[in-house]
Amino acid sequence: MNLIAFLGAVEIGLVFGLVGLGVFLSFRVLNFPDLTVDGSFPLGAAVAASLIVSGVDPYLATVIAIACGCFAGLVTAFLNIRFGILHLLASILTMIALYSINLRIMGRPNVAIISEPTVLTPFEDLGLAMVYVKPLLAGVIAIAAVVFVARFLLSEYGLAMRATGANPRMARAQGVETQQATYIGMAMSNGLVALAGALFAQMNGFADVTLGTGTIVVGLAAVIVGEALFGTRSVLIWAIGCVAGSVIYRLAIALALNSDALGLQASDLNLVTAILVTVALILPGLRNSLSSLFSAAVTKRASP
Repeated sequence: MNLIAFLGAVEIGLVFGLVGLGVFLSFRVLNFPDLTVDGSFPLGAAVAASLIVSGVDPYLATVIAIACGCFAGLVTAFLNIRFGILHLLASILTMIALYSINLRIMGRPNVAIISEPTVLTPFEDLGLAMVYVKPLLAGVIAIAAVVFVARFLLSEYGLAMRATGANPRMARAQGVETQQATYIGMAMSNGLVALAGALFAQMNGFADVTLGTGTIVVGLAAVIVGEALFGTRSVLIWAIGCVAGSVIYRLAIALALNSDALGLQASDLNLVTAILVTVALILPGLRNSLSSLFSAAVTKRASP
């Protein structure tokens, strides 16, 4: 794998690290299985690209894209809380609706913004090649998102949100507005995912209605790999692990697809993704089993 491929994998990994943080908020913090991200990721890309093509400032377009992602999360939470629809089904309904909405926003299946100003435009005069600027900018944004999420979850309201996901009945008994916490958590989750979509579109020069396919799998992979490698000792470590897990996951895919010995092609991306996620899911349990066996062997040897 050459330097350009390496930097490209890091760039995409950092962008999808935001997706990992969003999935972390919904799956781990709120215990809310949410497939809305498969729709809110292309939603962020579609809104940002369409506004930029219409002459809107790229930074304002990105903020509006985040707001639209937050609204998508609120819709899913509303269907679940107000009408009692199972959270998984509510998120699927929102995701399906967003496909048509994204087509409406763009007016066609894809929008090109290669020649349009983006969030990267102000950095073109720094003298650095875009291949370096993109991962640097994505890294700064990812670090800011990690700090924001960690600080929020350590705040009083963040603790209430974590209690809502861990034990909603106990949280309500302590006076926590669990419904409000769910609304805010889902809005934050999908807002982060929409931000990732907006950045992805601007860094790659296009938005496409099919961008969201498999986004939830990538987000889950980032969370699982991060937990396996960094653990969950603290909220900050957990959040850092989500972004780092996304980068490691992307590098692993890049290495697999660029390895001549394996003979894989770009069309094998979904297969490689499925294998990596499966391995990431199996490893923690396998590690615990091996640790238990080792402890039992040591105890048996030490006993008279």
